[in-house]
Formats: sequence, structure tokens, C-alpha cells
Amino acid sequence: MAPKNDPESETDLEGGQSGGVQSVERALTVLEILAREGHAGVSEIAEEMGIHKSTVSRLMGSLVSREMVHQNSDRGKYQLGFGILRLASSIPGRLSLVHEARPVLESLAEEFKETVNLAVLRSNYAVNVDQAMGPSTLATYDWVGSLTPLHATSSGKVLLAALGADERDRILKEAGLKARTAKTITSRKELDEQLLEVGAKGYAVVREEFEIGLNAVAVPVYNHQGEVTGAISISGPAFRFDPEKIPGLLETLKEAGLKVSANMGYTRR
Repeated sequence: MAPKNDPESETDLEGGQSGGVQSVERALTVLEILAREGHAGVSEIAEEMGIHKSTVSRLMGSLVSREMVHQNSDRGKYQLGFGILRLASSIPGRLSLVHEARPVLESLAEEFKETVNLAVLRSNYAVNVDQAMGPSTLATYDWVGSLTPLHATSSGKVLLAALGADERDRILKEAGLKARTAKTITSRKELDEQLLEVGAKGYAVVREEFEIGLNAVAVPVYNHQGEVTGAISISGPAFRFDPEKIPGLLETLKEAGLKVSANMGYTRR
């Protein structure tokens, strides 16, 4: 989207109730872009949002002053700051889930020697809130805080499968079904059929749908009301990690999900 020539639709940013709301919405969009991309420059953000670079620069100034973002001095790009962690620490339910799941994630990573993640649904994405690395894990990427597409990840498909039809439809219409690789499912009909299988089997598998060379499998985590509140996934290189062919993996992963769920007050029915 090309930047709009908005020389003080910017005046709205400085005063007035509607301008204040617009500023908040724009600031939140900036944070979502940085969470999704990891880092971005003013020009990139301005182009994606369709606003003037001077507007983005002012937003960045405010966010930097609150430590919501910080600037990489080497490249001049921005990324999320420690202020985000302070906000996250005030969410007891999220922290409780992370606390209860941590030893289970570590145990899975140790047993299967791959990367294990805990994800929750947030702003139409699967957000990884904790990670454990296996001793022989090839990848070193830190997925914590990353926003990943629901339709292209195993955790995302588990979270989508648990939603009601209306909420799922809303999210998929807003987020779209963008192809991340040639293997990403971009057909809504095909995705819906797969989500029915996820619900029936109790797990979701993706093979190179999010990233070439990466396979993953995920299971749900339930809260005390029996609602899916998160997903635990194991991912590994496609050349060695096929979750449906590794003896005992699916059974162990399902039990791990139920163990965390029990710690969150879930009673198996």
C-alpha cells in the first residue's frame, strides 16, 4: 500500500478524541508489525500501514520513550522493547500457563531432541510464549514473542480447530490465507476439512507449510472450563522429523498436553 499524503491528518494525531483513538490504533499496528517481522524500519512500516514516514517517526519516538520498542543502532531498525515484557507480566493467566507448562516443555525437548513451543491465540495469530530447546536441536531461532499465522502452523491449526464457526470465520477473513511456502494451504475448503481432522485426532501436523525444511506437530492445552487455552508443539528439520512416524511421539505429546491441562484445573472427560 502506498503511503498516504496525510500532512496532518496528523493534526488529528495531536488533538481530539478521534485523533487519539487513531494514534492508539496506529501504535498497536506498529507493535504487531514488529512482533511479526522481528524488526523493521520506518519506511517499511510506513509502506505497510499506508501512512507518511513522518507519522511513523513520531509514533516510534513515543514508543521508544515508553520502552515499548528500541532502535538497533547498527541498522537503524526497530524491534520490541522490554516495556512489552512489563505489560505481559501483569497477565496472571498467561504467566500461570507458562509456569505450569515449563517443566513439561523441557521434558519433551530432552526426550525428542527437538524444539518445543507453547503458543496462545492473540490478535489473529498464534503467539509463542515459551520455548525449550533439545540438546541436538539444529535451529537456534528464538520463537518466543513471535506472531505466526494460524493457518500455516501446527499450533495455529490446533487453536483454530477449537474455535466456534463464527469466530474462526472472522479471524480467517481478517488474517487471510497467505502462502508462506508452496505447501501452505490457501484454500478455505481444504483448511476447514483439515481442521475437522485436527479436532477428531487431537493433534495437528504441518509439513513445510510455514517454513521450507521445517515440520511440526501440536496438541491442545485446556483450562479449567474445558476450553483450549494454548497449544504445545514440537518442530524439527523435515529431513529427520516426521511426527507421525516417530514411535511414541504423538502419545507422549498428547499426554503432555493433558498434564499441563490438569495443572490448569482441567478434568479429563
